[in-house]
Amino acid sequence: MESPAKPIFKRQALAETNPIAGNKKRTWKSLKQILALERTLPWKESDVTYSSINAPPSFVPAKKYSDISGLIAPYTDPHSKLQFHNAEEFQTVRSLPMDLTAGYLALRGATSIV
Repeated sequence: MESPAKPIFKRQALAETNPIAGNKKRTWKSLKQILALERTLPWKESDVTYSSINAPPSFVPAKKYSDISGLIAPYTDPHSKLQFHNAEEFQTVRSLPMDLTAGYLALRGATSIV
């Protein structure tokens, strides 16, 4: 008894390399090259491109950093609204004059104290 012949799924005429590119190795384009190429092509407003894709908002809350040291700040002074890392920085925050406090808040982009 002969076993049935196995079906051939690949065409024998196709070559392993790209016939258009010849025997050249595939060159990868950087994101900068792709974006530059996209700007030169005529696109409609409704077309989706790399530069038109917007990321969704993050579910992870933004990290807060100390206004004094730049370390992660788990605490905020309720009086001056400055963020601080530890008790030492809290003493420093409380000893700052109001003009420096306003300067730190302006650097962070927070609203100043009323």
